[in-house]
Amino acid sequence: MASIVGAFGLIYVPGKLIVPGDATATADRVRASETLLRLGIASELIGFIIFIFVVLALYRLFKRVNQKHALAMATLLLVSIPVSLLNVLNEIAALIVVSGAGFLSVFGKGQLDALAYLFIRLHGLGFVVAQIFWGLWLFPFGILVIRSDFIPRFLGYLLFIAAFGYLASSFTSLVLPSYRHLVDQFAMVLTIAELPIIFWLLIWGAKDQPSDKQTPDPALA
Repeated sequence: MASIVGAFGLIYVPGKLIVPGDATATADRVRASETLLRLGIASELIGFIIFIFVVLALYRLFKRVNQKHALAMATLLLVSIPVSLLNVLNEIAALIVVSGAGFLSVFGKGQLDALAYLFIRLHGLGFVVAQIFWGLWLFPFGILVIRSDFIPRFLGYLLFIAAFGYLASSFTSLVLPSYRHLVDQFAMVLTIAELPIIFWLLIWGAKDQPSDKQTPDPALA
């Protein structure tokens, strides 16, 4: 649910509003589709708040498998959430810039368009930073799935593949931006490997394990 809600704001809305390399066209789309951007902001906030409860539920489920790995999994994902929530401020800033507020009258339209485009671009780059943690948390998650006896092991290996996809995309965007589009074509395919575990937990779920296994009393044997 959180992934579906978040995807609207992270994928659909930017695809409708951003014209790569064209600040004026992007700003004009934001002005014409302010409601769409606000819906995108709302979907991001709702999605990341839901993820807080998702990671707590996963920690509770897997802490009996290995508490240290479960803590690492929860910590890495929880670190990404404030980064993602604060990153939404860039979209809010873009809305303010194109709002036509009186205190912005000292700027020309071209300057305002450039500022709006800058904030929209910063929003995308902010998620590149958050994406690092989206990749890292999948490693302890994958280990926990493999070591558990209530989820198919192959789903854990798929999480490793998805983790490499997220990290490759982030690394290339930040260090080798000229290769970003080329690497992203492959990285996006790798990140799809995260979907099977989501569907497994949604459809079949995971049999919860008893908190304490009862050992038989030798006197009663």
